[in-house]
Amino acid sequence: MGKYDKWMLLVTILLTGFGALMIYSCTSVITPGYAKKGVTEFYYFKRHMFTILIGFLSLFLSFKLKLSFLQRAAVPLLILSLVLLVLVFLPGIGVSAGGARRWIQLWPSTFQPSELVKLSMVIFLARYLSLPDYQTDSFPSFIKPVLVMLVFQAAILKQPDFGAAMSLAVLTFAMLFLSGTRLRYLASLSVFAIPVVVMLAMEPYRLRRITSFLNPWDDAQKSGFQLIQSFIALGSGGLTGVGLGSSIQKLSYLPESHTDFIFSIIGEEFGFIGVVAVIALFLVLFMRGIEIANRKKDRFVHYLAIGLSMMISLQALINFAVATGLVPTKGLPLPFISYGGSSLLVNMCAIGMLLNISKEDDSAVIPHNHDLLIRRKARMRREAVRWRIGDPVARHSRQTPDSPARS
Repeated sequence: MGKYDKWMLLVTILLTGFGALMIYSCTSVITPGYAKKGVTEFYYFKRHMFTILIGFLSLFLSFKLKLSFLQRAAVPLLILSLVLLVLVFLPGIGVSAGGARRWIQLWPSTFQPSELVKLSMVIFLARYLSLPDYQTDSFPSFIKPVLVMLVFQAAILKQPDFGAAMSLAVLTFAMLFLSGTRLRYLASLSVFAIPVVVMLAMEPYRLRRITSFLNPWDDAQKSGFQLIQSFIALGSGGLTGVGLGSSIQKLSYLPESHTDFIFSIIGEEFGFIGVVAVIALFLVLFMRGIEIANRKKDRFVHYLAIGLSMMISLQALINFAVATGLVPTKGLPLPFISYGGSSLLVNMCAIGMLLNISKEDDSAVIPHNHDLLIRRKARMRREAVRWRIGDPVARHSRQTPDSPARS
């Protein structure tokens, strides 16, 4: 058994610790609105620290799980995720906020099932893409995981959560692309998806987000207000920032400053140097994940490491893009840093799995017949090439005990 990736664990601890610091910075000043609700200086910070404690426990448990168990649990975990998605619509269980119904009530807080869906989909795809009968040039092999994705997207869009649905689509297509799926399948499905995306985008509140993203100053007091305040926060930081705790935008000027737009507050308090440091940490996390994946010969483990790395990095990339106005506003927290228990718990589980993969010995993970299967496929490809060029030896060798000649 090898040693786990200490750099990945170190980066995770740095991001989580820095996130706790920023949560306190963003929520320690109590505005009149929060004071009326009985919120104190340490209200959000204490809740976030409790979530971090549970998160590291989840990391440890994921680190101890056998990868063979994860492979067997892929489909049951996917079904559990779908059940939880449906539960958000049940009265007394589902929780509504901001016009959306995305959470279920779990003591002492709430849980967002769409976060678990992404993790479940990654594990399912890793298992599916590693099956011996999966063929990259077969349309039925391609369409099966896409249909599974569409079922989850339908439930997520009903909440509604357009950002989570699009993130799931990008994650699924990226893993299919990396598995070697033919580009014409991906391109054809993308073309068919365009009218659906346009129809969804024409919803009034989504259309306002798009128009305000293109020019937020056209409606500076309403739909463009949040993005403009994010620009002000980032611009006020300059090179080195205004200093920890000295942000002005967090004083109820920038909505969701401790969740979706915490990156903007980092830019204001720590400046360009601070945001580059955060981006660099996520880049290191992604590169370590890909390096771990490339060292693994087992296909399930390889795809699992790639999928988990992309799941975390994609969410961070979208959050950066939203805060800087590169894409329309979406409700996606910054992994390990934003206030939000569901995202933190799921990402901690993903890190635990990556650390687990990094310490595993390939000989203990690869099934007994895996190497034989690879050699057999390679031999069949060589024989197919020789058959096409008219090699009589290849024609004769085709009649083997594995493929007997007809009488």
